[in-house]
Amino acid sequence: MFMLRNVTKYLFGDTSKESIVEIPQGQLYLVRPLSPKGYSELIFKDAAATIRRTRQEFQYQLVVQRAYEEGEEELLAEEDGEDGDAEALGTDKDEKTFLLDQGLHFRSEIRQGGEAVFAWRDLSGDPGDLYEFVCDRSVQAPEVGTFEMVAIKCQYERKFRRHQESATEKDLQQFNFTDQTIPSASAVSSPTTKAIDSPPRKPKAIEQSITKQTRKDMSSRTNKSRASDKEVAPTEAPPSTSIPQAQEVLSKERAELHLFDFPSGSFMLQDPSVTATVFEIGKWQYWLQITGTEREWLGQAVVADINPVFNFEYLSFIFNHYTQDGSAYSWLLRFKDQETEERFQEGLMRALWEQLNEVKWTKSTDDDRQYVLDAFQDLTMEDTEHAAAEEDEEEEVDQGEDNGQRSEQYDSDESDDDVVTKPDDGNTNSQLAVGYKHDRSFVVRGSKIGVFKHTPNNNLEFSTNISKVETPGGKLFSPTKVMLHSEDTDMILQNADNPNSLYRMDLEYGKVVDEWKVHDDIQVKTFAPEKKFSQMTGEQTFLGLSHNALYRVDPRLSGNKMVESDLKQYTTKNAFSAAATTEKGYIAVASDKGDIRMFDKLGLRAKSQLPAIGEPIIGLDVSADGRWVLATCRTFLLLVDAMQTEGKNEGKLGFEKPFAKDSKPQPKRLTLQPSHVAQFHHETKAALAFTPARFNTGVDDKETSIITATGPFIVTWNMKKVLAGRKPPYTIKRYEEEVKADDFKFGTDKNVIVALPNEVNMVAKQTFKRPTRESIAATPNRGSGRFGNRLRKSEVVNSPY
Repeated sequence: MFMLRNVTKYLFGDTSKESIVEIPQGQLYLVRPLSPKGYSELIFKDAAATIRRTRQEFQYQLVVQRAYEEGEEELLAEEDGEDGDAEALGTDKDEKTFLLDQGLHFRSEIRQGGEAVFAWRDLSGDPGDLYEFVCDRSVQAPEVGTFEMVAIKCQYERKFRRHQESATEKDLQQFNFTDQTIPSASAVSSPTTKAIDSPPRKPKAIEQSITKQTRKDMSSRTNKSRASDKEVAPTEAPPSTSIPQAQEVLSKERAELHLFDFPSGSFMLQDPSVTATVFEIGKWQYWLQITGTEREWLGQAVVADINPVFNFEYLSFIFNHYTQDGSAYSWLLRFKDQETEERFQEGLMRALWEQLNEVKWTKSTDDDRQYVLDAFQDLTMEDTEHAAAEEDEEEEVDQGEDNGQRSEQYDSDESDDDVVTKPDDGNTNSQLAVGYKHDRSFVVRGSKIGVFKHTPNNNLEFSTNISKVETPGGKLFSPTKVMLHSEDTDMILQNADNPNSLYRMDLEYGKVVDEWKVHDDIQVKTFAPEKKFSQMTGEQTFLGLSHNALYRVDPRLSGNKMVESDLKQYTTKNAFSAAATTEKGYIAVASDKGDIRMFDKLGLRAKSQLPAIGEPIIGLDVSADGRWVLATCRTFLLLVDAMQTEGKNEGKLGFEKPFAKDSKPQPKRLTLQPSHVAQFHHETKAALAFTPARFNTGVDDKETSIITATGPFIVTWNMKKVLAGRKPPYTIKRYEEEVKADDFKFGTDKNVIVALPNEVNMVAKQTFKRPTRESIAATPNRGSGRFGNRLRKSEVVNSPY
């Protein structure tokens, strides 16, 4: 029987997912070899192909859905002048659906250059007309084989009206049409001429069992073709390091080993049979060793930076490996079946969790362990309403002359107007606060705060500089955290030298006017607004956190400002690290331990508590309606659906009613693909370190995007793609220097405000690019940022930003 039967059995078995299997990237053509209408027509320049279930048993659809770059969909809609009738045809414009039937003659090829193509009849067209889906070069041969095998089994179920588990190899062969030639989708001079340079190769996954040697041959041919095209040597595996002394073995399994090849952008088979062993080496340290029959391939300490990703659809585990010289590599293990991968996952996740928490894995509950395992799987979250929602209209982006502030000096004849963007004060920009009530942004730089106005054409205009941040007693300090307050007229400041107090700056006067002593014994570690949009109102109270207490601060009280009746203090050191609130005032609190508590009000016990994934949480955000909780860890983000979908509390948020003991929400771990992490590391020589992630926000606006940064890269996740399981669901923008802080402009997800060490910038999200080898390696021209109007030196007070 086919080698892929085990994989497809797993895919068909998960009936909770509408989508069975997907090819995430490619192009859709309509090819008419015999038609006078034209030889070839490009239908979708960028698309994804999916096989989906329908509501009828034994009926499946092949769906090709158009993919858009950020903002492209809205701009095309404006260019086309879409009206109501056009919108009614939107599904056909952006999606082609085909019932998987034997009459389609569905088949695939892998062509001479390694390009994979699916083809099927256009049953509504002229004789000989075909649809062709040309896969992106990143799609691997096993993915092609799996997709076609699923399509064959779907056709079997439709024809015989019984489940595919009973199908024999002979039964399935009648749906194999790989002997039929697929013409090239490229246009040729004559509409009746077929231009095929050489006979195409059929994917061996369909003609016969895919042996390991077959996959190795196919990968080798693809690699040679791509390497010769680019004249770049393929990535070679580094030498292995010495193996530490093993104590307890947590997992030991057989697998195939693949290495990510930077020039071709794909994983290449290195060894068809290796042993992957996870073992303890003492003092809460663990090791992953990959051993082949002829060599030791690699050894790697099990730490968060390996960025582990398990994908059960392809029975794979992808991770990063770092050598002693600082180089990063991305490796893939492919297991023979789901049971083997599950055993390996249990051992590796136990090692990672124990290394991060210094607590034995067995001391956590079964439900908590499953929550952790779910977070590290490559899963799709179900949210029909959210996934179907259309994005807001794209705002007009001025791509004209860049009249922004620049970081280099201008010609000598403009010396009087030079902009000094790197003052020699020893400080860099560190924090960003975006106004909700007024179009202003504030950037902290040492003991100074720069004020920037948002212009109508979505630029930043330097407004003024608050040159000295001092206590009411005249002592200079550098704020470690800031928050806008009281209709954006005040700013609350934190001073590391006085952890029991906070300070109020009157932004109209540009000076600190009050010191608020919170409590004699309880310190302020961080703070958050009373409700998500409180800074737009005159609300005076806000929330404060110490390492083990949550409380309300009321500046109107005489003496200490803590409201004692609203104090919730724990006897243990919970290491609280971040808090966020919803529009109704529900509270989410995270800790350095990695857990999240959900409160409906202050002073009471948490309604729900989510287990720690492992890493400390450094940032927290919540959607206005409380549906989504977004936590930031150093190497990943965690997206949690707080809505309960079953049981007696169905329809209630985890803030309102506790999650059932055996019904914790399924978390979604958002991280960069390991191959992208390896390329990031290759470019910057620095490990991942995300800044606190945030949703776009605005009154009555839905959260559609997430933003964060790591090193010189800003990363935005598209919520619709995240919930639908589309890959990759994020885009990037690279700068020359490290991004210090970032956030969306209030009321939109189309514009992003960025603070670099010595610059401040507002950029259109439309300028972000898909993560590719080229976009990751691309270094922007210096001073290309947009800062509003150029400023004379005399207009800059002490320190431009």
